[in-house]
Amino acid sequence: MLQAIVLGIFQGVTYSLLAVGLVLVYKGAKVFNFAQGAFGMVAAYAAWALISFQHFTYWLGFAVGLACAAAMGLVMERVVVRPLMGRSRITLLVATVGVALAAITITIIVANPVPQQFPLAIDGNPTFIANAGIIPQQWLMLAVLAVVGVLLAVFLRTDHGHAVLATSQDAFAARVVGISVPGVSRTIWGGAALLGGVAGLLQAPLAGFDPGFLTTTGLIPAFTAAVIGGMDSLPGAFVGGLIVGVVQSVAQYQLQVQHGVPGGSGLAVFAVLLLVLLIRPRGILGKEVAA
Repeated sequence: MLQAIVLGIFQGVTYSLLAVGLVLVYKGAKVFNFAQGAFGMVAAYAAWALISFQHFTYWLGFAVGLACAAAMGLVMERVVVRPLMGRSRITLLVATVGVALAAITITIIVANPVPQQFPLAIDGNPTFIANAGIIPQQWLMLAVLAVVGVLLAVFLRTDHGHAVLATSQDAFAARVVGISVPGVSRTIWGGAALLGGVAGLLQAPLAGFDPGFLTTTGLIPAFTAAVIGGMDSLPGAFVGGLIVGVVQSVAQYQLQVQHGVPGGSGLAVFAVLLLVLLIRPRGILGKEVAA
């Protein structure tokens, strides 16, 4: 059980990174962004192509992959999101689904639906905690999550961070006092894309990757993490991701490994999500009802 909890915490790091991006977009646009996983996929494939075929160094390929994810987020904001900002949230939600499906389809055409391997950022022997072997890549992911938390806390105390918070509360009032709402929108979507890119680049080496790998395996747990933590709470996204990771890992051990129940981890996550929505629909750290 302790082994499952430890492994779950480290798996939850990926969900936390994706969930923070989801909360950023929800706070700014009040919409669920189904393209969050596609940002990580684009970053992983761009970096993999440059490292494998153009012989870029790992960190240069990593940086370019992040740049590609950010570019996708900015283009999406300008071409898809901004023209639809006056429409209903359902319309914008469906548009994000379309962007995700289009990105996955294009990746399949260009790169083929064959699982690929991505190099580890840091290699080395595992560290054992409660008999759970934690490799340096996983420690790096935990460190990156901590750094992201610090950077977001600092950013939200700057003038631009205050502008983001003000726009998320009342875009009209923010515009009246001189805040550039389009500029804030670019910051939100670009930041969310960067977080998705980081999640994709750090997760890809652990189990290989294919088109849509973050969308199919990480997006739903990340949504669950965001709802559990509170869709308007960035700290809640961090906590929610770790909770979902632990729930998945423990359920997989107890239900699938011990009792042979297939799909037990997904069922457990759904049960926790339902429990939170029934008892505390605004989430653990949220201030308003998630919608």
